[in-house]
Amino acid sequence: MTTHESFTRTRVWVAEPVRTDDAIRERTGHAWEEWVDLIDAGPGRQAGHTAIAAWVHAEHDVDGWSAQGVAVGYERITGLRLPGQMPDGSFSVSRSRVLARDRDAVRALLLNEGARADLFPGFDTVLRSKPASKALRFALARAGEPLGSILLSADQLPDGRLRLGVTHDGVVSYDEGEQWKLFWAEWLTAVEQHTTATGGA
Repeated sequence: MTTHESFTRTRVWVAEPVRTDDAIRERTGHAWEEWVDLIDAGPGRQAGHTAIAAWVHAEHDVDGWSAQGVAVGYERITGLRLPGQMPDGSFSVSRSRVLARDRDAVRALLLNEGARADLFPGFDTVLRSKPASKALRFALARAGEPLGSILLSADQLPDGRLRLGVTHDGVVSYDEGEQWKLFWAEWLTAVEQHTTATGGA
């Protein structure tokens, strides 16, 4: 049982907020059920994410970052935003895997168009960030159909291994997001096998 499940709920939550009742109360002075009542009585559900966050910040003296979190949590509880859904209605999914690989070698593969084509068979990828960026962003497409963008992060761990992460933005629906989660998990496994076979250690 999570912390906020020990409190009496006055409504059915469509999805769970990221922060618990205790955490959001500590940061903002109100628990989730209180925030839903306050926002419903204030700007209301039709106001939109930006207006709700601005109202929380202005009317309740909540810092901007926490006000955004309150708005997202409210949207998840009330069903205005599904897990992983962005303010524009699209979805974002992420997966990561720890590999016994070298960061610079993996980045070199990602920045090489030929090697990248082997890593993304059947897809077109176009670099959208600077090559020196800590995380690399690529536009993703298949057969000319845009599929959003992917952000690839490669962080060397203290033990010498690599945490490779992929965040896929611009997914059009929750169901497609669930499919992409499975795809990226399998893709990360394939990357490890590919870099082992090609000596990308």
